[in-house]
Amino acid sequence: MSTQLAQVIQLPGGMTITGPLPAGQFPNLASVVTQAIPIVFSLAGIFLLVFLIWGGLDYMLSMGDPKKAEVGKNKITSALIGFIIIFVSYWIVQLIDYIFKIGIYSP
Repeated sequence: MSTQLAQVIQLPGGMTITGPLPAGQFPNLASVVTQAIPIVFSLAGIFLLVFLIWGGLDYMLSMGDPKKAEVGKNKITSALIGFIIIFVSYWIVQLIDYIFKIGIYSP
């Protein structure tokens, strides 16, 4: 049994569009973001691991060439900086949610 709700979209100029909206798992944008966060963090962790291994291999296989060794160091540094940015941004949002009681992660 599928339940459908009426969807009304107001466009600029007074035009409206109506149509069926299937009742589903995501009633609002917050629920989409809440369910996407674990996937995004998992992908970020996988990318971190790949870039760390890739940078480490570049560094080890540089065979004393300072230019190639610098490329490997830069990959490792970029991976760690990206991870720190993602980690800190998550905790800033958590802190803002806690301080102002916004309820960002409540379904």
